[in-house]
Amino acid sequence: MNKNEVGWILCPICGNKTRTKVRCDTVLENFPLFCPKCKQETIISLIKQNISVIKEPDATDAEPMNL
Repeated sequence: MNKNEVGWILCPICGNKTRTKVRCDTVLENFPLFCPKCKQETIISLIKQNISVIKEPDATDAEPMNL
C-alpha cells in the first residue's frame, strides 16, 4: 500500500468493514471504533496499519468510589 492510499479498518469482533478509512501513516490511540454490522464499540490503537484492541476493566468489577 502506497503512502497516499487509504484502507478500511476492519472490525476486530466480526471482521467486517467499518465506516473508518485510514492511511498507512495514520496513528490512532484509544480510538472508539464502532461497527455498524455487529453494533459493538471497541477501543483500539492503530500504528502502521496494525490494530491492537484495548481491554477496559468492567464497571461491575471496579471498587466503589468514596466521595
